[in-house]
Amino acid sequence: MLLSYSLHLPITSSYSHTSNRSPNSSGYIKFRTRYRENLRYLRALTIIDPKTKPEDLPLPNDVDHIIDTLTFLKSHSFSDADIPRLKFLTPELFTTAVVPSDVSAVFRFLADDLAATKSESRDLILRCPKLLFSHVDLCLRPTLQFLRQGLNRPTTRNAHLLNTRVDKLHAKVEFLQELGFSYEEAVRACARLPAIFGYDVENNLWPKFVYLVKEMERDLEDLKRFPQYFGFSLKERIVPRHLHLKKRGVRIPLNRMLMWADPKFYAKWK
Repeated sequence: MLLSYSLHLPITSSYSHTSNRSPNSSGYIKFRTRYRENLRYLRALTIIDPKTKPEDLPLPNDVDHIIDTLTFLKSHSFSDADIPRLKFLTPELFTTAVVPSDVSAVFRFLADDLAATKSESRDLILRCPKLLFSHVDLCLRPTLQFLRQGLNRPTTRNAHLLNTRVDKLHAKVEFLQELGFSYEEAVRACARLPAIFGYDVENNLWPKFVYLVKEMERDLEDLKRFPQYFGFSLKERIVPRHLHLKKRGVRIPLNRMLMWADPKFYAKWK
């Protein structure tokens, strides 16, 4: 198993020397050995593609730079098992273009503003690694202040919301207000369905509202009681269940219509 390398290969600088008494040739051999060990370690973490040709491998200085980044992440509760996900979603994190000081402000924000523990910060970042590249003052802090108006403390399930600019969050609240919600009702609805901030209005939310009013003949109060309606697939869930009930002359609250699993729903309304 590749990640087992981390159990045997300590993170070491390619330029560190352990003995001043060693001749130059001995020091060079040790330097090359550490460099090869670090390359093998970075391959195990998928930071370096195992298929990389020798002539395309990073230079010793670059390897040391990446090792410094890994050391910083490990000081914030990240483990070797977490690194492949970070590398896949934010490959730029493991380049010489990024230094630990570039992302340390995000960790301070999570600890100070969000009161997150190191473990909680790790979980949030693993859920949404791009948080590491968000500007604290221009994005993260204003977004957190907005979310605190009506939403609960951000969790791993909605970590991406912290990386969403306030104007985009406002757009969903304004959409609900245009439908007839008051501002307070709109904020409460978003708190009950945080995923709504990630839904497209034109291609997702609006077609569902039109179907609710025109085809299902429901009113705004139904939506206020169950804003989670917007979280269900129109094609896969809402339409087939509505037509199934309509054929039987049955009308039930939206939550019972949509939240029940298929076996329970179709067994109840045969």
